[in-house]
Amino acid sequence: MDLMKKLIFTSSGMITVSILLVIVLYILIKGIPFINFEFIFSNPIDSGKSGGIFPMIISSIYLVLLTALIAVPVGVASAIYTTQYCKSSAFINILRFCSQTLSAIPSIIYGLFGFAFLIMFLKLDWSLFTASLVLAMMSIPTIYQVSEISINSVPNELIEASFGLGASKWQMITSVILPSSISGIFTGIILALTRAISEAAAVMYVVGSTFKVPLSIFDAGRPLPLHLYILASEGVSLDNAYATASILIMIVLIITVFSNYCLDKYQNKMEGL
Repeated sequence: MDLMKKLIFTSSGMITVSILLVIVLYILIKGIPFINFEFIFSNPIDSGKSGGIFPMIISSIYLVLLTALIAVPVGVASAIYTTQYCKSSAFINILRFCSQTLSAIPSIIYGLFGFAFLIMFLKLDWSLFTASLVLAMMSIPTIYQVSEISINSVPNELIEASFGLGASKWQMITSVILPSSISGIFTGIILALTRAISEAAAVMYVVGSTFKVPLSIFDAGRPLPLHLYILASEGVSLDNAYATASILIMIVLIITVFSNYCLDKYQNKMEGL
């Protein structure tokens, strides 16, 4: 029976890894031959049929940084409040239900809401800033849920020992809770931001979709996922679509690997290794 369970779990893990490898390798094999210096650092020509994707890369960088600046403080602070300060279990249950519901809403609904509320009602311009607000709405529930679970997993013995040494509530949170749960919180942040940088439907109605390089967060832009969607769906250039998808996969992999490296370095420093 134990052998059977081990085989089932091992097979499940191998299937998951295999699916990822097949998707990534297929896209890279189809796209890498069309990636060169000009493709990365030049502007698109003829609606993306030729030229490069430099404005799209800049737009994506703006978006992920802005989304992180908005979503991370709100998500982590909400988790700290519900786990350390809030005394009403009813309010906590309502907040959890709302975050779970928001996580399940399709991204296109966020895009339509952003267009109706931010563009039409609040009269904001089509811009990277407006798009980052929409992506932050999508990212906050994930960051909050993972952060709450990570904070709740901190042993009570550490918290009681901190109070026993005379630490205040805030000192306990900053010196015990956050360092002990940083790994889980960081995982939630990476999950949220990698989803945000890969979104096309959520931003297509609010970002503006211009081919120009954005000079500020209040300029319109066209992030990589939206550019990829337009290239593929409208048949502009499948070769450039595969190349754009390859660049997007590389960016996500770089963000994930670099973030995990920094996290490992921080944990080793905290443990004195």
